[in-house]
Amino acid sequence: GGVPPAIDLVLGAAAGCLACVLTNPLEVVKTRLQLQGELQPPGTYPRPYRGVLRAVGAVCRADGVRGLQKGLAAGLLYQGLMNGVRFYCYSHAEDAGWTGYPGGTVAAGAVAGAVGAFVGSPAYLVKTHLQAQTLGAVAVGHQHNHENISGAFKSIYQQHGVVGLWRGVTGAVPRVAVGSAAQLATFASAKDWVCERQWFGEGSWAAVLAGGMVSGVAVAVTMTPFDVVSTRLYNQPVDADGTGKLYRGFLDCILQISSKEGLLGLYKGIGAVYLRLGPHTVLSLFFWDELRKM
Repeated sequence: GGVPPAIDLVLGAAAGCLACVLTNPLEVVKTRLQLQGELQPPGTYPRPYRGVLRAVGAVCRADGVRGLQKGLAAGLLYQGLMNGVRFYCYSHAEDAGWTGYPGGTVAAGAVAGAVGAFVGSPAYLVKTHLQAQTLGAVAVGHQHNHENISGAFKSIYQQHGVVGLWRGVTGAVPRVAVGSAAQLATFASAKDWVCERQWFGEGSWAAVLAGGMVSGVAVAVTMTPFDVVSTRLYNQPVDADGTGKLYRGFLDCILQISSKEGLLGLYKGIGAVYLRLGPHTVLSLFFWDELRKM
């Protein structure tokens, strides 16, 4: 409270970036798990990544320990843009009193998340490309073979123009809108629920972390299918005119995954999604709150 929306933009961006540095390794693992066995029936493809912990080991063996921070620069850019805009829009909604209405918090969180996702979409596109890149023996999904973040932006722009930088945004907007709404709707109530049962003291960071992990269950269940679709749309190869070679769009992607990989295909990487959500939620909100106080 008492912080202007313009300041919240800067503080929200900084908080998202600080949290991203600590949770990016799980983003790399999540991306690989979601691309593994793309459009192939279960049990018919090799699985170099089996679960979160073994996937971490596979990434380290193929790319070294530094491989766990692949796409970090693009991830920081995305978190800065998306969270900055998201907190800015949400702060405006608070100032206007919209969050005081029934369902206002959920609606404001969804709209703020959607706007942030649209603004940050080019950075998420590049992040996905870079995190998927690895040695041929353990490669999953299409390999775009960018040298670095600047080379990736330049290559995409030269081949497909400005529109190409927003390819896959149809999956990103519902992903962040659903995740943001579910997070804001469940985080506070989950934290209070933990305290009511006296598992942790009121106001302690143990209670905040526990609340974040409980809330993370709801967010992971609702957001993971959108997350998988978003990753697939961003990473798919495209024709010269920018048309996807695997998926025609959001709905086509859902239908193809569910028909060829089964409904569980929409929940690939849910373990990594869940393990990232709790800490990332707590860290980003903690950093945001502390920066606001300062």
